[in-house]
Amino acid sequence: MVREWDPRTASSAEIASLLATLNAVLAADLPQDPPWRETSLREYLAEVMPGERRISWIAQAEPTDPGDPGAVLGQVHVLLLGDIGVLEVLVHPSVRRSGLGRDLVLRAARRVYQEGFQSIGVEVVGDTPAVAFYEALGFAREYVETRSVLDLTAVDWAELAEMATGIGAGYHLEFFPGGPPDDLIEAYARAKAEVRDVDDGELRPSSYDPERLRDSLDTLHRRGMKPYIVLARHEQSGEVAGLTEVVVPAQHPTRADQYDTIVAQDHRGYGIDRAIKARMLLELRSAEAELIEVQTWNAQANEAMLKVNAELGYRSDRDWCEYSVDVAELVHRLDPPR
Repeated sequence: MVREWDPRTASSAEIASLLATLNAVLAADLPQDPPWRETSLREYLAEVMPGERRISWIAQAEPTDPGDPGAVLGQVHVLLLGDIGVLEVLVHPSVRRSGLGRDLVLRAARRVYQEGFQSIGVEVVGDTPAVAFYEALGFAREYVETRSVLDLTAVDWAELAEMATGIGAGYHLEFFPGGPPDDLIEAYARAKAEVRDVDDGELRPSSYDPERLRDSLDTLHRRGMKPYIVLARHEQSGEVAGLTEVVVPAQHPTRADQYDTIVAQDHRGYGIDRAIKARMLLELRSAEAELIEVQTWNAQANEAMLKVNAELGYRSDRDWCEYSVDVAELVHRLDPPR
């Protein structure tokens, strides 16, 4: 049975069953990734940025008795933002190749089409069955990043401390758990906007406007995801010369997610990129007792950041790809007129 589903009103049993399916998928496809926890999972699934909407469906097994809601065997949600619907599909490994994944995609595609959107995007992890699944449905690869993972148990902390101080004269670093203070939001947003790369992937958009940045930080907190910020400040001008962001999700607190790392054009060449990332790791060591890994994503063309990450100890893991498809073509392919 497939039905539209709202995590805000879902039962605790449904949330727990969805978590079990998510962890079964991770165990099958990404066995080195940490399992997720139920902590703030409902909020993670429900909360979105202002102006965005998420619509979800679940597939449940037939109940075995009147009090059994039926195990959640699959889930699809689509996030409607800008001019695209961003898709995410989970199918329990025990029911793959049954047509369930195709049915879930069709449910979401029909709604996206009805809402007037022209395209659907999806993140697809390399070397998993999802690659062949989406390509068979007509999705085309648009953008590729490489995920790298840092094992904090293998870090040379004394060397890392040296890296954190290896910054040019006239700059100092500042650490902000929870996000930058409001009086720095505008300068922070300017630094991000100055180096905006139009070739960046579009499915994880950054926030370059001060108000959107405030909304983004608020949404992270509501979803149970704690941001940490390290800034490099230019002492003479007070400008934000560089910044790096890491988010620790309550749902998997042993592995953090690296977000943006940016150095403003006029301040490059002073060792800021390596210093701010090293300082971040030192702060996280004290702030997050459970944390043992940090994961980051980079385009292969970003040689400078790949070099910094390698110096810090990150090791390449696998490709992370963005695919897209024309929504009308997808609906026609999955549900051709009879």
